[in-house]
Formats: sequence, C-alpha cells, structure tokens
Amino acid sequence: MKSTALTRRQLVLSLPFALAVPGSATAQVPYPNKPIRFVVPFPPGGNSDPVARMVGQKLEESWGQPVIVDNRPGGNTVIGAQAVAKAAPDGYTLLMAIDSTLVMNKFLYKSLPYDPINDFAPITTTTKTVSVLAVSASTGPHSVQELIAKAKAAPGKLNYGAGTITAQLMGWRFHKAAGIDIVYVPFKGTPETTNGLLTGSVDLIYASQVTVGPLIDGGRVRALARLDRVAPASIASVPTLAEAAGLPGLEDMSVWLGLVAPRGTPKPIIDKLQRKVAEILTDPAIREKSERTGAFPVIKTPAEFGSFIREEADRWSRVLKETGIKYD
Repeated sequence: MKSTALTRRQLVLSLPFALAVPGSATAQVPYPNKPIRFVVPFPPGGNSDPVARMVGQKLEESWGQPVIVDNRPGGNTVIGAQAVAKAAPDGYTLLMAIDSTLVMNKFLYKSLPYDPINDFAPITTTTKTVSVLAVSASTGPHSVQELIAKAKAAPGKLNYGAGTITAQLMGWRFHKAAGIDIVYVPFKGTPETTNGLLTGSVDLIYASQVTVGPLIDGGRVRALARLDRVAPASIASVPTLAEAAGLPGLEDMSVWLGLVAPRGTPKPIIDKLQRKVAEILTDPAIREKSERTGAFPVIKTPAEFGSFIREEADRWSRVLKETGIKYD
C-alpha cells in the first residue's frame, strides 16, 4: 500500500509537467514543417525566376520540405508584392523581389497597395546583374566620348532603349550628367530592347550583360561601358561608365534581387533563412552556375539588407523626383 501511495503522489506531482510537454512542443515546432512558397513577381523565366528556383531546390534538399515557386506577374511586380505583404508572417510565404519592388515603386505610384519599408522583413540580397551601355557594332560609336560628341552635335536625334525602370534611370542619369539630349524609347523587357538595337529602332541600349553578351562575342553589338565596378571576366576589359565618360558618381547602377518575408515574421525564422540562403549562394558550384546565367550572388545580413534598401530609396527617390516619372 505504501508503494501504491508513493506512486500516486509521484503521478500527481508530475502531472503538470506531463501536460506542459505537448504545449511546449507545439510552441517550438521546428521550422520549416510544411511547404514554403516563393512568390516571384515575374513570368516563368523572368528576372528573378531562375534564382528562386535554384535556391528553392537547394532548400528542399536541405530541409526536406517542398519549395513552391509561385509566379505572380503583373503591375510592375505590384501584384506579387501585395500578395506577400498580406500573407501570414510565419516564414512560409516569401517574396523574391527586384529593386523596383522595394525601392522605385514607392515613388512611381501615388497609391501603392503595399509599403516597401514597413510591410516586409528583409532577409538577404541574393543576386545582381551587370548592365552595359551597348550600340550597334556596325553603325554605332566606338567610345562613350564619341557618343557624347555625336549626341551634342545633334540634340534629340539619338534615342535609347530600356526594358526596366532601372535601365531607364541608368540612361537618364548618364545623359543628364553628360549634358546630352537622348530620347527614351520604352520596351517590355531586355530581349525586346536588344532586338530594337539590332533592327535599328534605337541607337543605344542599357541592358544586362548576359543578354547582349552573345551578340558582343558575335561582333554584332559593341559594349561601350559597364555600369558596375564588379564585372564578369568576359567584360572586365570594358571600362565603367564613370571612367569612360569622365563623370564620377555613375558607378554601381545594378539591377538587384532580394528575399523578403511579411513584416512580423519571427526573427529566428528570418535568421535561419538568411544563413541557409547565404550558405547556398556562396557554395562555389552554385555561384559558378548562377554567374553563368548573369546573376552574381550578393549576400547581406537582414540588418545590412534593411539599411541597403533605405540607402537605395534615398538615392533613387531624388532621381525620380527630378525625372517626374509616374506610373499612375
């Protein structure tokens, strides 16, 4: 009987701890324990699609959970960004954003349905692309200085093509700094922009190196300058635009991508995602594969990425105010 009494007493004393275990286990369910969704605000094959799929595949292999790439094109990335801004802040819905999503759109729309700063938790930048100022190899100028001289001799006669707001602003900044008048011709993307150069619809373009690279190698297109100090080996000999034009301040105008989550996503989840994405993109094999597509891995901590977004917003807000460009 004494033994039975002790057993009952031990059971009673241990009951609160036994009941607490399921609750504690539920509160500390490891992340992730269900599929993760990467929202890509472009059609399949668009700017951020390859990076999202490459990172997603590696996350699946490492974490054992499916990563679904959800393409939500439209509205200059607004549709995809709005979907993620309204999603549950649990780490299972993420946005592979482009620079215009988190920076330019804020100044292009009067009534943007999301706040780039307050609606997202930065995780890390992922990649950037290097753009070039390119002309026809058969009819175009041979240097930036020759281009400037030609534009000054015939104001408003030359035109340039760009397929993104970033490329459009690259041209605007350079032309303003050089004091030249070159007319902007909009295109829906870099492939169309490049075709415009080949058909003679435009005299010069600002486009990603990976798109025009084969045409440069084939002798149909000439790269006069690159718009980033860091460049792939294939265009390392091409001067930066600042060097070629003799105009400091034109360095590092790149199109970049970054991963964000809905605001309020727990910090441990943000940090875990950042560490894993950084591990993936700094792997030599992955880096080499990414760079072959023209996407150069760039990693930042969540705090660094947040500061970077604010710095970019400050830089481009002043430019956009001067241009007066608005989308609504």
